[in-house]
Amino acid sequence: MRAHLTPGALAFGLLALGVNAPIAADDWPAPVRALIDQGLEVHGTFDAPGGLTGFAASHQGREMAVYLTADGEHAVVGTLIDAEGNDLSEAPLDELVRAPQEAGVWAQLEASAWIADGSDDAARVLYTFTDPNCPYCRRFWETTRPWVEAGEVQLRHIMVGILQPDSPAKASALLGADDPEAALHAHSGGDDIAPSAQPRDIEDKIYRNNQLFDELGLYATPTSVFRHGDRLERVDGMPEEERLVEMMGGEAP
Repeated sequence: MRAHLTPGALAFGLLALGVNAPIAADDWPAPVRALIDQGLEVHGTFDAPGGLTGFAASHQGREMAVYLTADGEHAVVGTLIDAEGNDLSEAPLDELVRAPQEAGVWAQLEASAWIADGSDDAARVLYTFTDPNCPYCRRFWETTRPWVEAGEVQLRHIMVGILQPDSPAKASALLGADDPEAALHAHSGGDDIAPSAQPRDIEDKIYRNNQLFDELGLYATPTSVFRHGDRLERVDGMPEEERLVEMMGGEAP
């Protein structure tokens, strides 16, 4: 998730390969329909050199380009390179596949059950999946204090219960507290939250957060997602110092 195009590279790619409006599913050429039958999802088309037509597609979350020959009878899956070695597939895939997918992920994060940590007026927002039994989540919370307390960053802790048998109950207790942010601060500062029964809607929110964690293919806590320019980036686990500064948008205040 780290790779992204610079604005200059993006502009160059879109000049070389123009993005077109979507084609109705019934009008897909036969080779493309065959790939769709095998599980490929087509997101749009773009112009390509040499009489080719490009199709921006994905399979199981992985983006790929498909090139249809001029006769419409054959398709090639792969990367198109020009004489200077430029990747002509990157920009249309970014425009038609990655950007919409990342917008969808951000919307899912926004709609999840999270505890705000920091000012609502902070210029920078990060989502981080937090398990109450995760020592690295506590370490991440402690390390981010300078940016959060200065009002520069708001962390949105998506509470999950995945590490220990009592993790769901602890996560529910934090989310269902009278003051969830204060409860999270106390817990992260060393005052361990006790697992306790919560209303069904709170427990359901933790269950849905766990589902989201799985659906996004995540495997570690904390896992943090943030905007870097016009792209999303993901950091698995406790970040190194240089990466932390990048996540926070600059050096500690």
